[in-house]
Amino acid sequence: MRKLRAFHKLALLISLLCPIAAKSESFPVEITHKYGSAVVLSEPKKIVSLSFIGHDFLLSLGVVPHALRMWYGTHPYGVWPWAQDALGEGTPIVMRGEIDIEQIAAMKPDLIVGQWSGMTEKDYALLSQIAPTIAPQEAWGDYGAPWAEMHRVLGLATGRQSIAEAQIARIQGRFADIRAAHPDWQGATSVVVWSGSTGAYSSRDIRGQFMAELGFREPPALKEIGLFDSFYKLIPEEVTEPIDADALIWIDAGKNVQRLNSLPLRHTMRAYREGREIYLGMDMSAALSHASPLSIDYTLDALVPLLEAAMDGDPATVVSSSQQAGILPEVQP
Repeated sequence: MRKLRAFHKLALLISLLCPIAAKSESFPVEITHKYGSAVVLSEPKKIVSLSFIGHDFLLSLGVVPHALRMWYGTHPYGVWPWAQDALGEGTPIVMRGEIDIEQIAAMKPDLIVGQWSGMTEKDYALLSQIAPTIAPQEAWGDYGAPWAEMHRVLGLATGRQSIAEAQIARIQGRFADIRAAHPDWQGATSVVVWSGSTGAYSSRDIRGQFMAELGFREPPALKEIGLFDSFYKLIPEEVTEPIDADALIWIDAGKNVQRLNSLPLRHTMRAYREGREIYLGMDMSAALSHASPLSIDYTLDALVPLLEAAMDGDPATVVSSSQQAGILPEVQP
Protein backbone atom coordinates (compact mmCIF):
# COMPACT_ATOMS: atom_id res chain seq x y z
CA MET A 1 0.00 0.00 0.00
CA ARG A 2 2.85 2.41 0.83
CA LYS A 3 4.54 1.72 -2.52
CA LEU A 4 1.23 2.26 -4.33
CA ARG A 5 0.66 5.59 -2.55
CA ALA A 6 4.22 6.68 -3.39
CA PHE A 7 3.58 5.85 -7.04
CA HIS A 8 0.39 7.94 -7.13
CA LYS A 9 2.16 10.85 -5.43
CA LEU A 10 4.91 10.68 -8.06
CA ALA A 11 2.33 10.57 -10.86
CA LEU A 12 0.54 13.58 -9.37
CA LEU A 13 3.81 15.52 -9.11
CA ILE A 14 4.63 14.80 -12.75
CA SER A 15 1.15 15.88 -13.85
CA LEU A 16 1.56 19.16 -11.94
CA LEU A 17 4.97 19.90 -13.40
CA CYS A 18 4.06 19.16 -17.01
CA PRO A 19 1.61 22.06 -17.51
CA ILE A 20 4.24 24.62 -16.56
CA ALA A 21 6.21 24.00 -19.74
CA ALA A 22 3.27 23.09 -21.96
CA LYS A 23 2.33 25.15 -24.98
CA SER A 24 -1.24 26.34 -25.40
CA GLU A 25 -3.44 24.70 -27.96
CA SER A 26 -5.29 26.46 -30.76
CA PHE A 27 -7.71 29.33 -30.32
CA PRO A 28 -10.37 30.59 -30.64
CA VAL A 29 -12.59 28.08 -28.85
CA GLU A 30 -16.33 28.20 -28.22
CA ILE A 31 -17.91 26.64 -25.15
CA THR A 32 -21.67 26.31 -24.87
CA HIS A 33 -23.47 26.41 -21.54
CA LYS A 34 -26.95 26.89 -20.06
CA TYR A 35 -27.10 30.61 -20.87
CA GLY A 36 -25.51 30.60 -24.32
CA SER A 37 -21.86 30.28 -25.29
CA ALA A 38 -18.47 31.78 -24.52
CA VAL A 39 -15.89 32.44 -27.23
CA VAL A 40 -12.30 32.55 -25.97
CA LEU A 41 -10.19 34.22 -28.66
CA SER A 42 -6.74 33.58 -27.21
CA GLU A 43 -5.06 32.01 -24.22
CA PRO A 44 -6.50 33.75 -21.12
CA LYS A 45 -4.00 35.35 -18.80
CA LYS A 46 -6.31 36.85 -16.18
CA ILE A 47 -8.95 34.36 -15.08
CA VAL A 48 -11.58 34.99 -12.45
CA SER A 49 -12.87 31.72 -10.97
CA LEU A 50 -16.35 31.97 -9.45
CA SER A 51 -16.82 28.25 -8.92
CA PHE A 52 -16.44 27.29 -5.27
CA ILE A 53 -14.14 24.43 -6.31
CA GLY A 54 -13.01 25.63 -9.74
CA HIS A 55 -9.64 27.02 -8.66
CA ASP A 56 -8.58 23.46 -7.74
CA PHE A 57 -9.14 22.42 -11.35
CA LEU A 58 -7.28 25.42 -12.75
CA LEU A 59 -4.34 24.86 -10.42
CA SER A 60 -4.10 21.24 -11.56
CA LEU A 61 -3.64 22.59 -15.10
CA GLY A 62 -0.82 24.87 -13.98
CA VAL A 63 -3.03 27.97 -14.07
CA VAL A 64 -3.17 30.28 -11.04
CA PRO A 65 -6.39 32.30 -11.28
CA HIS A 66 -6.19 36.06 -10.92
CA ALA A 67 -9.08 35.80 -8.44
CA LEU A 68 -10.94 32.93 -6.84
CA ARG A 69 -14.11 32.53 -4.81
CA MET A 70 -13.48 31.10 -1.38
CA TRP A 71 -15.81 28.35 -0.22
CA TYR A 72 -14.91 27.70 3.42
CA GLY A 73 -11.98 26.92 5.70
CA THR A 74 -9.05 28.95 6.94
CA HIS A 75 -6.31 27.92 4.51
CA PRO A 76 -4.26 30.60 2.72
CA TYR A 77 -6.12 32.01 -0.29
CA GLY A 78 -8.92 29.48 0.30
CA VAL A 79 -6.69 26.75 -1.16
CA TRP A 80 -6.69 23.46 0.76
CA PRO A 81 -3.56 21.40 1.56
CA TRP A 82 -3.74 19.13 -1.48
CA ALA A 83 -3.52 22.15 -3.80
CA GLN A 84 -1.03 24.36 -1.95
CA ASP A 85 1.97 23.03 -3.90
CA ALA A 86 0.19 23.81 -7.16
CA LEU A 87 -0.54 27.34 -5.92
CA GLY A 88 3.15 27.84 -5.25
CA GLU A 89 3.97 31.54 -4.96
CA GLY A 90 0.65 32.59 -6.47
CA THR A 91 -1.32 35.30 -4.69
CA PRO A 92 -4.85 35.31 -6.13
CA ILE A 93 -7.45 37.81 -5.03
CA VAL A 94 -9.90 36.07 -2.70
CA MET A 95 -13.60 36.80 -3.17
CA ARG A 96 -16.13 35.89 -0.50
CA GLY A 97 -19.90 35.55 -0.46
CA GLU A 98 -22.19 36.42 -3.36
CA ILE A 99 -20.96 37.26 -6.84
CA ASP A 100 -19.88 40.91 -6.85
CA ILE A 101 -20.20 42.24 -10.41
CA GLU A 102 -18.50 45.57 -9.69
CA GLN A 103 -15.55 43.93 -8.00
CA ILE A 104 -15.06 41.59 -10.95
CA ALA A 105 -15.41 44.39 -13.51
CA ALA A 106 -12.65 46.33 -11.74
CA MET A 107 -10.29 43.36 -12.20
CA LYS A 108 -10.63 43.53 -16.02
CA PRO A 109 -10.38 39.76 -16.51
CA ASP A 110 -10.10 38.10 -19.91
CA LEU A 111 -12.06 34.99 -18.82
CA ILE A 112 -14.66 34.32 -16.12
CA VAL A 113 -15.41 30.70 -15.18
CA GLY A 114 -18.26 29.58 -12.94
CA GLN A 115 -19.29 25.97 -13.52
CA TRP A 116 -20.01 25.28 -9.82
CA SER A 117 -21.02 28.77 -8.80
CA GLY A 118 -24.81 29.08 -8.70
CA MET A 119 -24.53 31.82 -11.32
CA THR A 120 -27.95 33.18 -12.29
CA GLU A 121 -29.00 34.28 -15.75
CA LYS A 122 -28.94 37.89 -14.52
CA ASP A 123 -25.40 37.39 -13.22
CA TYR A 124 -24.38 35.96 -16.57
CA ALA A 125 -25.88 38.81 -18.55
CA LEU A 126 -23.73 41.28 -16.61
CA LEU A 127 -20.59 39.15 -16.38
CA SER A 128 -20.55 38.33 -20.08
CA GLN A 129 -20.29 42.06 -20.80
CA ILE A 130 -17.02 42.11 -18.85
CA ALA A 131 -15.33 39.04 -20.38
CA PRO A 132 -16.19 35.67 -21.95
CA THR A 133 -18.07 33.84 -19.20
CA ILE A 134 -18.53 30.10 -18.78
CA ALA A 135 -21.69 29.23 -16.86
CA PRO A 136 -22.78 25.71 -15.80
CA GLN A 137 -23.78 23.23 -18.48
CA GLU A 138 -27.51 22.81 -19.08
CA ALA A 139 -27.35 19.03 -18.76
CA TRP A 140 -25.90 19.05 -15.25
CA GLY A 141 -27.46 22.02 -13.49
CA ASP A 142 -25.69 24.37 -11.10
CA TYR A 143 -23.88 21.78 -9.00
CA GLY A 144 -24.27 18.47 -10.82
CA ALA A 145 -21.45 18.45 -13.38
CA PRO A 146 -19.09 15.45 -13.05
CA TRP A 147 -15.52 16.43 -12.20
CA ALA A 148 -14.16 15.12 -15.51
CA GLU A 149 -16.61 17.20 -17.54
CA MET A 150 -15.73 20.36 -15.62
CA HIS A 151 -12.06 19.66 -16.16
CA ARG A 152 -12.50 19.15 -19.90
CA VAL A 153 -14.22 22.52 -20.21
CA LEU A 154 -11.42 24.30 -18.35
CA GLY A 155 -8.79 22.46 -20.37
CA LEU A 156 -10.41 23.69 -23.56
CA ALA A 157 -10.86 27.25 -22.28
CA THR A 158 -7.25 27.58 -21.13
CA GLY A 159 -5.57 25.91 -24.09
CA ARG A 160 -4.61 22.86 -22.03
CA GLN A 161 -7.04 20.30 -23.34
CA SER A 162 -4.46 17.56 -23.88
CA ILE A 163 -3.17 18.04 -20.34
CA ALA A 164 -6.69 17.84 -18.94
CA GLU A 165 -7.41 14.65 -20.89
CA ALA A 166 -4.19 13.05 -19.65
CA GLN A 167 -5.05 13.89 -16.06
CA ILE A 168 -8.59 12.58 -16.49
CA ALA A 169 -7.31 9.34 -18.02
CA ARG A 170 -4.85 8.79 -15.17
CA ILE A 171 -7.43 9.35 -12.45
CA GLN A 172 -10.08 7.27 -14.18
CA GLY A 173 -7.47 4.55 -14.49
CA ARG A 174 -6.93 4.67 -10.76
CA PHE A 175 -10.68 4.36 -10.14
CA ALA A 176 -10.74 1.37 -12.51
CA ASP A 177 -7.88 -0.32 -10.63
CA ILE A 178 -9.68 0.15 -7.32
CA ARG A 179 -12.92 -1.25 -8.74
CA ALA A 180 -11.07 -4.29 -10.05
CA ALA A 181 -9.42 -4.85 -6.68
CA HIS A 182 -12.75 -4.66 -4.81
CA PRO A 183 -15.40 -6.77 -6.57
CA ASP A 184 -17.52 -6.78 -3.42
CA TRP A 185 -18.04 -3.03 -3.78
CA GLN A 186 -19.58 -3.32 -7.22
CA GLY A 187 -23.32 -2.73 -6.87
CA ALA A 188 -23.16 -2.31 -3.10
CA THR A 189 -24.90 0.75 -1.67
CA SER A 190 -23.21 3.81 -0.25
CA VAL A 191 -24.32 7.25 0.83
CA VAL A 192 -22.51 10.41 1.88
CA VAL A 193 -24.39 12.27 4.64
CA TRP A 194 -23.80 15.69 6.18
CA SER A 195 -23.69 15.04 9.92
CA GLY A 196 -24.96 18.47 10.89
CA SER A 197 -28.50 17.92 9.63
CA THR A 198 -28.64 14.33 8.36
CA GLY A 199 -28.72 15.50 4.75
CA ALA A 200 -27.82 12.91 2.12
CA TYR A 201 -26.08 13.69 -1.16
CA SER A 202 -27.74 11.92 -4.07
CA SER A 203 -26.16 10.31 -7.12
CA ARG A 204 -26.51 13.66 -8.93
CA ASP A 205 -24.11 15.33 -6.52
CA ILE A 206 -20.34 15.30 -6.99
CA ARG A 207 -19.91 13.26 -3.79
CA GLY A 208 -22.39 10.63 -4.88
CA GLN A 209 -20.72 10.52 -8.29
CA PHE A 210 -17.36 9.92 -6.60
CA MET A 211 -18.72 6.85 -4.83
CA ALA A 212 -20.28 5.63 -8.09
CA GLU A 213 -16.81 5.69 -9.68
CA LEU A 214 -15.75 3.21 -7.00
CA GLY A 215 -18.63 0.93 -8.01
CA PHE A 216 -21.20 1.86 -5.37
CA ARG A 217 -24.82 2.77 -6.04
CA GLU A 218 -27.29 5.03 -4.28
CA PRO A 219 -29.67 3.33 -1.78
CA PRO A 220 -33.01 2.85 -3.58
CA ALA A 221 -34.91 4.37 -0.66
CA LEU A 222 -32.96 7.60 -1.05
CA LYS A 223 -34.24 8.09 -4.58
CA GLU A 224 -37.81 7.99 -3.31
CA ILE A 225 -37.32 11.00 -1.04
CA GLY A 226 -37.96 14.48 -2.42
CA LEU A 227 -37.35 15.45 -6.02
CA PHE A 228 -35.82 12.85 -8.32
CA ASP A 229 -33.12 15.22 -9.57
CA SER A 230 -32.28 16.78 -6.21
CA PHE A 231 -28.61 16.89 -5.21
CA TYR A 232 -29.19 17.00 -1.46
CA LYS A 233 -32.03 15.49 0.54
CA LEU A 234 -32.84 16.10 4.19
CA ILE A 235 -33.66 12.89 6.03
CA PRO A 236 -36.01 13.07 9.05
CA GLU A 237 -34.42 11.72 12.23
CA GLU A 238 -37.18 9.13 12.56
CA VAL A 239 -36.36 7.69 9.10
CA THR A 240 -33.22 5.56 8.65
CA GLU A 241 -33.72 3.38 5.56
CA PRO A 242 -32.48 5.94 2.98
CA ILE A 243 -29.07 6.18 4.65
CA ASP A 244 -28.71 2.64 6.03
CA ALA A 245 -26.27 1.67 3.31
CA ASP A 246 -23.50 -0.91 2.96
CA ALA A 247 -21.13 2.01 3.47
CA LEU A 248 -22.38 5.09 5.32
CA ILE A 249 -20.02 8.06 5.16
CA TRP A 250 -20.58 10.89 7.60
CA ILE A 251 -18.89 14.14 6.54
CA ASP A 252 -18.29 16.84 9.11
CA ALA A 253 -16.49 20.06 9.84
CA GLY A 254 -15.48 18.65 13.21
CA LYS A 255 -18.41 19.86 15.29
CA ASN A 256 -21.14 17.23 14.99
CA VAL A 257 -19.81 14.12 16.74
CA GLN A 258 -22.06 14.71 19.75
CA ARG A 259 -25.07 15.06 17.46
CA LEU A 260 -24.23 11.77 15.72
CA ASN A 261 -23.93 9.98 19.03
CA SER A 262 -27.32 11.31 20.12
CA LEU A 263 -29.30 10.50 16.95
CA PRO A 264 -32.25 8.55 18.38
CA LEU A 265 -32.48 5.68 15.87
CA ARG A 266 -28.88 5.41 14.71
CA HIS A 267 -28.30 2.38 16.93
CA THR A 268 -31.05 0.49 15.05
CA MET A 269 -29.28 0.77 11.71
CA ARG A 270 -27.42 -2.12 10.13
CA ALA A 271 -24.63 0.27 9.16
CA TYR A 272 -24.16 1.05 12.86
CA ARG A 273 -24.42 -2.53 14.14
CA GLU A 274 -22.00 -3.94 11.55
CA GLY A 275 -19.45 -1.14 11.79
CA ARG A 276 -20.11 0.16 8.28
CA GLU A 277 -19.93 3.85 9.22
CA ILE A 278 -17.03 6.05 8.15
CA TYR A 279 -16.49 9.44 9.76
CA LEU A 280 -14.61 12.07 7.76
CA GLY A 281 -13.38 15.19 9.51
CA MET A 282 -12.73 18.65 8.11
CA ASP A 283 -9.94 18.02 5.59
CA MET A 284 -11.23 14.70 4.29
CA SER A 285 -14.79 16.00 3.99
CA ALA A 286 -13.51 18.97 2.02
CA ALA A 287 -11.36 16.79 -0.22
CA LEU A 288 -14.31 14.56 -1.08
CA SER A 289 -16.50 17.61 -1.63
CA HIS A 290 -14.02 19.29 -3.98
CA ALA A 291 -13.57 16.14 -6.10
CA SER A 292 -10.94 17.87 -8.22
CA PRO A 293 -7.94 16.37 -10.03
CA LEU A 294 -5.86 17.52 -7.06
CA SER A 295 -8.12 16.34 -4.25
CA ILE A 296 -9.17 12.97 -5.70
CA ASP A 297 -5.81 11.29 -5.06
CA TYR A 298 -5.78 12.79 -1.57
CA THR A 299 -9.26 11.37 -0.96
CA LEU A 300 -8.58 7.93 -2.38
CA ASP A 301 -5.37 7.47 -0.40
CA ALA A 302 -7.31 7.91 2.85
CA LEU A 303 -10.80 6.68 1.97
CA VAL A 304 -10.03 3.33 0.34
CA PRO A 305 -8.55 1.75 3.51
CA LEU A 306 -11.51 3.05 5.50
CA LEU A 307 -13.95 1.54 3.03
CA GLU A 308 -12.10 -1.77 3.17
CA ALA A 309 -12.54 -1.85 6.94
CA ALA A 310 -16.19 -0.78 6.81
CA MET A 311 -17.22 -3.13 4.03
CA ASP A 312 -16.19 -6.38 5.68
CA GLY A 313 -19.41 -6.32 7.73
CA ASP A 314 -17.58 -7.25 10.93
CA PRO A 315 -18.18 -4.74 13.75
CA ALA A 316 -14.93 -5.91 15.35
CA THR A 317 -12.98 -4.45 12.42
CA VAL A 318 -12.08 -0.93 13.49
CA VAL A 319 -12.72 1.92 11.07
CA SER A 320 -9.89 4.13 12.25
CA SER A 321 -11.45 7.50 11.45
CA SER A 322 -14.64 6.57 13.29
CA GLN A 323 -12.66 5.33 16.26
CA GLN A 324 -10.65 8.54 16.46
CA ALA A 325 -13.83 10.62 16.28
CA GLY A 326 -15.54 8.57 18.96
CA ILE A 327 -18.60 7.38 17.03
CA LEU A 328 -17.94 3.63 17.07
CA PRO A 329 -20.71 1.34 18.40
CA GLU A 330 -20.07 -1.14 21.12
CA VAL A 331 -19.10 -4.52 19.67
CA GLN A 332 -21.81 -7.06 20.36
CA PRO A 333 -20.72 -10.39 21.84
